[in-house]
Amino acid sequence: MLWVVATPVGDPDDLSLRALEILKTCDIVICESTKETSRLLRHHGITGKTYELLNEHSEPADVLKLADLCKNKTVALVSDGGTPAFCDPGADLVARCRKLKIEVKPALGASSLMGLLSLAGRRLDQFVFRGFLPAETEERRKALRDLQKEKRPIVLMDTPYRLKKILADMEEHFPQRTLILVRDLSLPGEKFLEGKASELRKVCGDDKAEFMLLLTSE
Repeated sequence: MLWVVATPVGDPDDLSLRALEILKTCDIVICESTKETSRLLRHHGITGKTYELLNEHSEPADVLKLADLCKNKTVALVSDGGTPAFCDPGADLVARCRKLKIEVKPALGASSLMGLLSLAGRRLDQFVFRGFLPAETEERRKALRDLQKEKRPIVLMDTPYRLKKILADMEEHFPQRTLILVRDLSLPGEKFLEGKASELRKVCGDDKAEFMLLLTSE
């Protein structure tokens, strides 16, 4: 069977007791990187695990191989932080296991999206999750122009080194809209920032950080 196990987005102790037990007892851990996952497991006294990789470099054949492992073993799928299979190649493994009638169960827990929404201080009964914008310049501009037509709040995310770029995009395309930015959730340097894009750019400068961004409707 396959367990989809949420892992901490920051503080390593943000791991549920259920997730901890699954990681202790499973036969195989599928992860994005052994460096990040082994560090988390060692923090909780778990060693000697068998690891398999599933990340942006994985091929369809790798997914097939990993799904076969889930037929006869107890496998835990994790990401470097947060809930796997959400904006994550783990979704392909979940789909494959479903097709093969392999049991898939979630061990719920940390989510950067829920962290952002819980800190926003707004009743967000509806919002649009846009996630990662295209990296290529023209596709990115088109995506931003399309978002200008959307009146609901929009959630965006990207890699840490694109924080400066996404704030510049927001200033160009949404200069009057209020942004909510959460950085390094549950870590000692966690920050909650709110304001226009021009204001946040001054605060953030050239910083690199794990982040989630809410473009409000205001």
